[in-house]
Amino acid sequence: ERKENFMKKTRKKWPTIMLCFSMMLSVLLLSINGCSTAPSDATVHKAEEITSVSEASSTTMSVAKETTEKSMQENLSTITVIDHNGDKVILPAEINRIAVTGFYPFPSVLAMFLGSAEKIIGIHPVSMSAAKNGILSKIFPEILNASTGYMEGNNLNIEELMKLNPDVVFYSAMETMEKEMLKTSGIPAVGISATKWNYDVIRTYDEWIAILSQIFPKQDKAELVSRYSKETYEAIQKKTKNLKNEERTRALFLFRYDDSTMITSGKNFFGQYWAEAAGGINVAENLMEENKNAIINMEQVYEWNPDIIYITNFTPTQPDDLYGNKIGGDDWSNVKAVVEKRVYKMPLGSYRTYTPGVDTPLTLLWIAKTMYPVLFKDVDIEEEVKSYYQKIYGVTLTDEDIAAMYAPSSEAAGGFATK
Repeated sequence: ERKENFMKKTRKKWPTIMLCFSMMLSVLLLSINGCSTAPSDATVHKAEEITSVSEASSTTMSVAKETTEKSMQENLSTITVIDHNGDKVILPAEINRIAVTGFYPFPSVLAMFLGSAEKIIGIHPVSMSAAKNGILSKIFPEILNASTGYMEGNNLNIEELMKLNPDVVFYSAMETMEKEMLKTSGIPAVGISATKWNYDVIRTYDEWIAILSQIFPKQDKAELVSRYSKETYEAIQKKTKNLKNEERTRALFLFRYDDSTMITSGKNFFGQYWAEAAGGINVAENLMEENKNAIINMEQVYEWNPDIIYITNFTPTQPDDLYGNKIGGDDWSNVKAVVEKRVYKMPLGSYRTYTPGVDTPLTLLWIAKTMYPVLFKDVDIEEEVKSYYQKIYGVTLTDEDIAAMYAPSSEAAGGFATK
């Protein structure tokens, strides 16, 4: 009787049991075969959302890829530098046309750095006169093809410059008016300074090469130049550091000298650095006039009575003019440097060596040797010049080239002396 009752109860629950079994089987099959069971409306909706997100993601990735590729192309086509004014300048990565305004030494530095003057399409007349009368035009005769017509004295003719269609213009960082004119014209312009480092000639030359190495990375010479300059400076300091004050050579620099004007280097000009770095004393170091404004006369020269005199190539004056009292009726005959025949015309290398430039470390060594011929008797200037030009710039100089460097003509002052 109990068995019969059990069977009756079981038959009543059988549909429920079968339903539960069927549901469990469906869940099992769905978990195993996912697509073998038709999806619900909710499942379809979810799938559409996923597909939509995937497509959006794919589109975003495509846009990002295009943006990245465009950015890379832009980065490859331009280069950004901070110039000596602290301005960010965007330049074309490929530069084929270069102009320089009133920054006289820079065309020579550019030509030597690039190993050619073919890209230099414009320079100042003062730069051209140095190129014509120095070795630069012999090494790179194409420099003579550069235009000079857009500069007259300190005045820039921006219309004439724009006709040259330069890719970049280098200008003197202190010339704010030029800077604004160039900015307005839209020509990429890089400010280069000669005074930012307090007339430290070695440091200034290093900084010029450093910025050029950024603009033209394939010709990077920053480390090579800096190391050579540093080694030269340190070698000179080692030889002169123990000199007593009374043993140090007292030097007068004649930046400009003609019938009406005599200008020297006071504390704030390159002569101060040359004298100190070579172990000597600048007799005019107490003159605080900035740059080229230290005007003096013969009475002052008599008072100083310098041991040695250096004449720059910014003036036509030669040592013989002092030995023969040929200028302005001035009498040099009792000045110590003249009596002892220690008046020197500064070398004209790739440019006038009084300023920073390619020849800077060589000029420092030459000044040290002329000040202290005994201390530096082991230094062969001609061999140093040949080695330096070959090692740093890959240029081979002849004996005739070097002889011309150390006996420059008065014509090298052309353009500047008549300003």
